Amino acid sequence: MEHEEDEEPPLAVQIQGNDEFVSQKSSVGVTLITGYLGAGKSTLVNHILNSQHGKRIAVILNEFGEEIGVERAMINEGDKGALVEEWVELANGCICCTVKHSLVQALEQLVQRKDRLDHILLETTGLANPAPLASVLWLDEQLESEVKLDSIVTVVDAKNLRFQLDEHRGSSSFPEAYFQIAFADIIILNKVDLVSAESSGALEKLEEEIHNINSLAEIIHSVQCQVDLSKILNRQAYDTARVTHLETLLEESRSLSTKKLHDSGVRTICISGAEMIDIDKTRIWLEEILWEKKYDMDVYRCKGVLSVQNSDELHTLQAVRELYEIVPSRKWKKEEKRINKIVFIGHNLKEDILINSFRDRATV
Repeated sequence: MEHEEDEEPPLAVQIQGNDEFVSQKSSVGVTLITGYLGAGKSTLVNHILNSQHGKRIAVILNEFGEEIGVERAMINEGDKGALVEEWVELANGCICCTVKHSLVQALEQLVQRKDRLDHILLETTGLANPAPLASVLWLDEQLESEVKLDSIVTVVDAKNLRFQLDEHRGSSSFPEAYFQIAFADIIILNKVDLVSAESSGALEKLEEEIHNINSLAEIIHSVQCQVDLSKILNRQAYDTARVTHLETLLEESRSLSTKKLHDSGVRTICISGAEMIDIDKTRIWLEEILWEKKYDMDVYRCKGVLSVQNSDELHTLQAVRELYEIVPSRKWKKEEKRINKIVFIGHNLKEDILINSFRDRATV
């Protein structure tokens, strides 16, 4: 699949870590909900809208089309008056609307409402790739003090996933299913009853298939998307304060064997090393990979912990496409072994090049 944004110079810039951004407590979390056609995404949204959960949740149904282009749509605040449909109040305390043009405008209107919200859900209807929306929520100066990206949730059809992936295996283009899995923090493996009834071990094979693409994602089984909301809300996947959770994910990813994957498809690679890094050199190295595509690798997501020279603080790395941040998270503990661990999720990843270029270009 070709991406229009790859034709243009990178719009993303490095986020400078600062206490105000990290510690903002008054902002409302936004969860992106994505999923392949027929996976059950709308079923999940309806489950949330009809549940008596005691939370004030806003659900935004996003009707951007592929042909519009997200960046252009969001600056098209337009001369045609209001672009956001009427907010609909629901009996369980939720509110819902459909956005046809400006997501930023919708969020601004939403957070200006008098009633306090607990959470916002954004269903990315019609978008194959959640990365542009994630970037806006992460970076937009108008929104960062009001809302924050909480996590990306992908609904997967357990019955048809293998067919969807096999159809494009080894191809240079990938369907929505690959991108949605690659960018996900949480994957709802829906319709598991249809698979488990067929053969034993089928679900385990599907989970292995998913983790080969994205080893950082948590997988939740469901039937008709009946999931506990506490498992998908307030996950704080982009909160640098949750470094312990990130370290656990990275440790689990390290056990992933990439040697058995012989194609250059979408997959996960983890690199590690004990050498301290030069933070300026590391930024240059990252920008060569993320922005310049120097080694012909297409990185979708990146997470890591870093041991920085002349610093007693553990730094965390997060990246979504060209957008990245490196920020200090906490003090290294005396008994800890200082180490760098970085997980890359993307297409055409080259493990040896990542290991060698990191050692040569980023470390002291």
